[in-house]
Parts: sequence; C-alpha cells; structure tokens
Amino acid sequence: MNFQTIYQAAPPPPGGELVSTLMMMALIGLIFYFLIIRPQSKRVKEHRAMIEAIQRGDEIVTSGGLVGKVKKVGEDELTVTFGGTDMKVLRSMVSMKRDRKPAND
Repeated sequence: MNFQTIYQAAPPPPGGELVSTLMMMALIGLIFYFLIIRPQSKRVKEHRAMIEAIQRGDEIVTSGGLVGKVKKVGEDELTVTFGGTDMKVLRSMVSMKRDRKPAND
C-alpha cells in the first residue's frame, strides 16, 4: 500500500473544513469580546458617569495631569481653579475625580 492508495481510501467529509473554520472564527470572536470589547465599554460607561457627576467643589485631575478644584459647572465645560488661576476645561479632558479623604492626624 502506498501513500496514494491510503489518501484515496479515506476522503475527508464534505464541508468539514468550512465548519471548523467557522467554529474557530466564532471562538476568536468570543475571546475578543470578553477580553477586549466588554471591559473597554465598561470603563467608558464608568468614565461617562463620573464626568456627569462632577459638581462644584470637586477636586479633579485633567488628562494632562493638572489637579484643580471645580469652580463652575457648564454643559460641556468646567471652570477649574489651578493654584489660584481659573481655567476652562472640557469635561471630556477630565481623567479622574479625586475623593475627599479626611487627614489622619
């Protein structure tokens, strides 16, 4: 028995390659969804909620690393005091809101 005889004796099932390829693509899609897409959308929702909850008197950190206190809240802009200087900052440029924690004396 040579190689050609063995190869002809057992033909592959029709459409088997297509099904396995589709299953592999679906598995890769699920992995991307649970490892990349879902956590990123969760972070975006949390950031959006944090930005909407900013009020006067909150201490924020901008995406540039500046720390300031919110003086006035507008629809798309915030007036923030940075070391005695008032500046307007877009809400989308706020990276985090700092919590007010009492000092341990």
